[in-house]
Amino acid sequence: ADGLRDTVTMSEPERRMLSRTDWAFVHQHARDGLRMNVSAGGNVGERLMAVGARHYGDIRASATDWLGRVEINEDRIDDRPSAFSGGMQQRLQIARNLVTGPRLVFMDEPTGGLDVSVQARLLDLLRGLVREMGLSAIIVTHDLAVVRLLADRLMVMKDGHVVETGLTDQVLDDPQHGYTQLLVSSVLQV
Repeated sequence: ADGLRDTVTMSEPERRMLSRTDWAFVHQHARDGLRMNVSAGGNVGERLMAVGARHYGDIRASATDWLGRVEINEDRIDDRPSAFSGGMQQRLQIARNLVTGPRLVFMDEPTGGLDVSVQARLLDLLRGLVREMGLSAIIVTHDLAVVRLLADRLMVMKDGHVVETGLTDQVLDDPQHGYTQLLVSSVLQV
């Protein structure tokens, strides 16, 4: 059963298990990826319970560890996400998603709506976690600074079609397609 599998032909329970174990999804708006009425530790712990963890002490210890890894003080473990700033909510969502050790993380505008200083810290944190965990990441963003910082390879899409792909620095420094040239020049003019 190990090896390549077509996710389209998988059963719903198989896809659900894959999304609990090997895949993670970081939403643009952290509130969409968190249970706001559950404590920070509970948000992280729920993911562990979904993959079979049952020992309360182990779950709480893992939650505490992950809060620390995303720079949330462990004394906030019992606080609800609604008591956190937007940047802290996004970091909590990242902990919730990475606690199961996925191999692939999807990120939809992970720094959208955050102020510049918070964005910088979050991007640095994400870059470190992706490298430390050996994650593959698919990042959907309009922010070319995010792309340059986090992506090794880049795919530029327009109207649902790929117009250019390649190594990030190569595509951004020497764009070949007119649309990519427009994107890059619009950032340079700002």
